[in-house]
Amino acid sequence: MQSYLYFPGCTLRSVAKDFDSSAKACARALGFELKEMQGWLCCGAVYTNVPDNLMTQSGPNRILARARTEGNTLVTLCAGCYNVLKRTDLHAQSNSSKQEQINSFNEEAFAGDVSVLHFLEILRDRIGFSAIKDSVKKPLQGLPVGAYYGCLLLRPSLEMKLDDPHRPSIIENLLASIGCTPVDYSLRTECCGSYLSVDSPENVEPLSKNIVQSARSSGAKVLAVSCPLCKYNLELVQSRDTEPIPVVYFTQLLGLALGLEPEQLELTARQLEAIRGNTQTIVASVSQQ
Repeated sequence: MQSYLYFPGCTLRSVAKDFDSSAKACARALGFELKEMQGWLCCGAVYTNVPDNLMTQSGPNRILARARTEGNTLVTLCAGCYNVLKRTDLHAQSNSSKQEQINSFNEEAFAGDVSVLHFLEILRDRIGFSAIKDSVKKPLQGLPVGAYYGCLLLRPSLEMKLDDPHRPSIIENLLASIGCTPVDYSLRTECCGSYLSVDSPENVEPLSKNIVQSARSSGAKVLAVSCPLCKYNLELVQSRDTEPIPVVYFTQLLGLALGLEPEQLELTARQLEAIRGNTQTIVASVSQQ
């Protein structure tokens, strides 16, 4: 079985365990394995925009240096971790003098030669959406899903190069391959407020509300995300809504279509009810949570 070195990050070990477990289950169902790297630590969560603040580069450089001892490819799931690690690798390649200072402090040599890939890239470029379609056992036929990209998967575009920053399609193409009906809406690449939710929730609320409303008015019944913080913000602004749009990880929808049980994917009863109620395929039930 093909295996890929995998960096889970902090959040997928705490409040986003469902993202981690559903991705691993999907990988196995598709014939590959996510092999967790040894001795990983926090990536820092946010990539610094202060070029001389080299201390913030220390953590992600340690991760990449240790990953390099196990191969030259590192797979991530969290959009934040993906952004930080990919940009750190590019910085190491293009700033040799600063990289020498970082390596001297870390006492670990790293020159920027790790290919940091998002799980979505493995699905698109290594497995292929056509092969995924052939592996589907329970297509989520007709389920209207709004893909939410947010900021970190796509920007800065010259560094991330995951997809077209203005008209991305990678998540929509995955959703279409498992039978969903991707919903195009205007705010799918707009910022939800991100870490402002920690100290300025009043600024996050209108941003996230506008995104949810944009998706809802375009017909989305479910939102699919790749960022635990985006998921938190989009759920929080709906906490008082009588009929909130469920926010799930794209891996959870993929897992259902591959025939995995809801418990394996850690879907809640409310999430599953919304999926079952808006698809033509009979989806297994889950115990009330």
